[in-house]
Amino acid sequence: MAPALLYPCLVFLALLAGSTTTATSHSQCIDNPPDLTAGGDEAGVVVNDLAGFKTYVTGATHSDRAVVLASDFYGFEAPLLRKIADKVGEAGYYVVVPDFFNGQPYTEGANRTEWIQAHSPVKAAQDAKPIFEALRKNRKSVVGVGGYCWGGKFAVEVAKTSEVEAIVISHPSAVTTDDMTEIQHPIEILGAQNDTITPPKLVYQLVQTLRQRSGIPYYAKIFPGVAHGFACRYNATNPFAVKTAEQALALMLDWFHKHLK
Repeated sequence: MAPALLYPCLVFLALLAGSTTTATSHSQCIDNPPDLTAGGDEAGVVVNDLAGFKTYVTGATHSDRAVVLASDFYGFEAPLLRKIADKVGEAGYYVVVPDFFNGQPYTEGANRTEWIQAHSPVKAAQDAKPIFEALRKNRKSVVGVGGYCWGGKFAVEVAKTSEVEAIVISHPSAVTTDDMTEIQHPIEILGAQNDTITPPKLVYQLVQTLRQRSGIPYYAKIFPGVAHGFACRYNATNPFAVKTAEQALALMLDWFHKHLK
């Protein structure tokens, strides 16, 4: 990425890095759970078996460019996530949102540690190989992954393989600097000023690791005034939250337009 575009972002990240609070036993990954009854106006359809996964499918069926969206803890049925998928589809992509949790998304009151152990994003990335194979067989010649929270780690794991051409991770969880040494494809990182899961300090460290590599395009942005979940689990009645989520979506689309060719 051009240094002139990156330096302002690095400065902002550096300024925020020193003042970020550390995570507590409470996890922002489960804040503001989606209202699953609020859907019903989706443009896509649910197919019961896309390479073995129940999947929400939307967008440009005949496009040779595909985007896989990987959800946060709450899974592929979240109405706001499907709304995002529809908008990505409107931009000219064939979009799939698989149920990587096999009907077992996180539910309120569940043991978070046990749930994560049972739904490892690392294992999910391995198990998802048939999805990418199916997309290629369906003449989707370029594929991107957009990951949110849990899905951010999933996307990073996939980016270590030849399955995709680019990824975007929004308020990711469990992503490390070691991951940045292994990815093989362009990455965009969208973080939040008040994120305690992947705080600005960690985003800055991820960027610093990427800066030491050559040949891997990257971009990072910290959105002010928002917390973990801002891109896909926002308060739809809050104009500022909606605007921020729209800006994150626009950046994701810009990244895919640039790298999915």
